[in-house]
Amino acid sequence: MANPWFQFKQFTIQQDRSAMKVTTDGCLFGAWIAENIKKQTLQYYHCLDIGTGTGLLTLMLAQENEIAIDAIEIDKDAFEQAVENVTASPWSGRIQVVHADAREFESENQYDVIISNPPFYERELKSDDAKKNIAHHNEGLLFPELLSIIKKLLSPAGTFYLLLPYKRNNEIKALLSEYDLAIQQMTFVRQSVAHDYFRIMLAGKFKNAGFAETVIDEIAIKDNEDNYSEVFLSLLKKYYLHL
Repeated sequence: MANPWFQFKQFTIQQDRSAMKVTTDGCLFGAWIAENIKKQTLQYYHCLDIGTGTGLLTLMLAQENEIAIDAIEIDKDAFEQAVENVTASPWSGRIQVVHADAREFESENQYDVIISNPPFYERELKSDDAKKNIAHHNEGLLFPELLSIIKKLLSPAGTFYLLLPYKRNNEIKALLSEYDLAIQQMTFVRQSVAHDYFRIMLAGKFKNAGFAETVIDEIAIKDNEDNYSEVFLSLLKKYYLHL
């Protein structure tokens, strides 16, 4: 059984009521986003987290960046848990958790940053757990719907960040292009140096935003001795309690 909470250095994620638990790749994605935003020369003011779950990505981003965040969650239990986690954090004053279907969400803002860990398993066998089906399958948000929301809510110079399964690599560019979006960076993720890729961390912008060629790199979570890799440690040491 998954631990009902996950303790980070500066905040705690309670997760007993959410179908989506804290995962290593989710933590890596949150740290990667936060680090990428810190390196930007543009000033970012508003962020949207689509499908926040427990609020993990929102809190990781808030820890390292002075940015206001709207975090949307459709599931009532997960929404309430995200509110609990945000309220207990040091950054509750600049985070708003919204109980809403992202497809119906309206905002006066256009967002400088949009982040999402979207549904992974649209075409696969479904779980008996209804909450997991909403989180993973097409009872919830489909990838084209997510891209449509990003197109509507992203500011002209804004950046979006997605965590995707590697098996979607061949279709990503074509799907993004349909919504006038383009890839700025792709980071392929391996469980270890001995494993194949299993995730893609993607940063993108509007096609006409203007940027150099797409940066492509990779991260292995563990090295060949089954220890956390240096790159992983450099990203997660600000968050993981025992690093």
